[in-house]
Amino acid sequence: MEPTGETEKEDVFPTANSHQQPLSRIGIGANISPLGIGVNATTILSQYFDARLMGNFFSYTSPQFDIDGFRGTAQLHLASMAASLDWYPHNSIWRLSPGLMFYNGNQVAFTSLVEAGTSFTLNGQTFYSASANAATGATPLTGSGVLGLHARPIAFTAAGGFGKFVPRSSRHWSFPSEFGVVFMGGATANVTPTGWVCLESAQTQCSNIANSANPVAQQFNSALQAQLTKWRRDLGKVDLYPMFSYSVVYSFNIP
Repeated sequence: MEPTGETEKEDVFPTANSHQQPLSRIGIGANISPLGIGVNATTILSQYFDARLMGNFFSYTSPQFDIDGFRGTAQLHLASMAASLDWYPHNSIWRLSPGLMFYNGNQVAFTSLVEAGTSFTLNGQTFYSASANAATGATPLTGSGVLGLHARPIAFTAAGGFGKFVPRSSRHWSFPSEFGVVFMGGATANVTPTGWVCLESAQTQCSNIANSANPVAQQFNSALQAQLTKWRRDLGKVDLYPMFSYSVVYSFNIP
């Protein structure tokens, strides 16, 4: 039989994304990022848009440390909630995700004891932690403080990434990545000291720092406030917090 010049067409069907109805499918995922351990829930809005809700948490308390007469512990506490709109231009796998962090409890807290006789400097002035004295009621200087990473209670987020949180197909598993920033505002610093300080190692000029009428206490508190002002000014220059993660997501249809 002679060829007719026509070629046979094979029964090949190109791979394509299936159309998904709004709110018809949801993905539940987990990740680890600078915000802590993350859990997210995503649902389809259209072929081009998803809505995503994210929660992050982590807590770590350091062992007691002792550095040059300062003995204490530190605790990292991360807790946040955010929502974002995921946009896939031209229905691609690339994603742009503007969002809002509506709860931010990220902070570092510490407690410290300055051992008796230990010297330290505040705003260029040297002070000494007092020795315990039952007669005067003197006690070594102690303090607690908080470095807050949440100057703005509500903060905008901007992120981008690769991969869809909810596949536009029958697939269940996806592995999207993300990178971006939180516009958290400048970090904050607060310190609350208690106890006694002295102006010299011989400890002849000492005072309870709570005694506002004593010149030693006045000098200490003035130096502390000046030092805090400097720290806050420096911390205020850092007003972005990084976000980057690689998620594992399981998706399923909503009945």
